[in-house]
Amino acid sequence: MPCLMVLLALCVPRVVIVLLWLFTHWFSGIFHIALWPVLGFLFLPTTLLWYTAVQHWWGGQWSLIPIIGIVIALLIDLSPASGRRRAYGR
Repeated sequence: MPCLMVLLALCVPRVVIVLLWLFTHWFSGIFHIALWPVLGFLFLPTTLLWYTAVQHWWGGQWSLIPIIGIVIALLIDLSPASGRRRAYGR
């Protein structure tokens, strides 16, 4: 089941965020300012999911694996948007 959630998160991260928000306490106590999860949902959903995973699974300790993961999440979030803008902007 966790592997299915990871695949779903990579395909449709906003759906996973909504499901986690509605049915679990995954985001409770992580963000002190309510604006950050909203901005993450809108602009960087995969990065938001990875950030919360690091807070839960690694206790917020940013070692090598979490840093590599956040870089990959940022690349996933940023690369498709820039590719679509260039393709449709012609």
